Amino acid sequence: MSSANPELFPATAVNFDTTSFPPLTNDLYLRTARGEPTERAPVWCMRQAGRYLPEFRAIRVENEFFKVCRSPALATEVTVQPIRRYSGLLDAAIIFSDILVIPQAMGMEVQMVPGKGPHLPEPLRSPEDLSRLTDKQSGYSVDRELDYVYKAITNTRHALKGEVPLLGFVGAPWTLMAYMVEGGGSKTFALAKSWLFKHPDASHELLSRIADVAAEFLVGQIRAGAQAVQVFESWAGELGPADFTKFSLPYLARIAAHVKSKYPDVPMT
Repeated sequence: MSSANPELFPATAVNFDTTSFPPLTNDLYLRTARGEPTERAPVWCMRQAGRYLPEFRAIRVENEFFKVCRSPALATEVTVQPIRRYSGLLDAAIIFSDILVIPQAMGMEVQMVPGKGPHLPEPLRSPEDLSRLTDKQSGYSVDRELDYVYKAITNTRHALKGEVPLLGFVGAPWTLMAYMVEGGGSKTFALAKSWLFKHPDASHELLSRIADVAAEFLVGQIRAGAQAVQVFESWAGELGPADFTKFSLPYLARIAAHVKSKYPDVPMT
């Protein structure tokens, strides 16, 4: 950030030490997520790090979206910006990343097109295209592919200085499948829905593979310092109750079971 206002982009010391984090002073979100009685509802926003903040826009002028995601220092800075600006008003920070880092980690190209949103130039058009995914290749490692997110989480835990907890997240399998088949957002998701009914076996294979990557990714996020994690099924409403039960719910349960087997005390929503 050579030309950005230094007051909007203070220097961020990089710290990847996962053995000792600053003590947490506001655990309201965590108590709420555990189902404990609380004095009030916690406050946090899905996109609280984003373009409504001038300091975020200053960074984005010189840095492409996924470059910010892949740079631990930049991801830390934009995660902390709303906490810094609204200190005392927010009860959690959510790591700056994107649900589509999982398709990227599985070998698909994902672009963030200004004014349009996510674009996958080579979507999955037939079951044969599953062979292009890399997650079943020998030596594949979720942790290696997404280590930049782990580093951002660890660094951000230190930068927050215990003011609020840090949340990690993934996209849910059906939502990610929809993007991977459609090639981006859609008003109807007709192609993705057609996959479910034309290619049910291939659909379950893809959903299963996404679920396995997502589960390992969440475990890695917690190991890196995330104090709670979330699974976003953004396009659940595109499925009817029966199809949700068949194509979404089992994979959400599969992710939850794996994460809870490793970290039973970490809140997961």
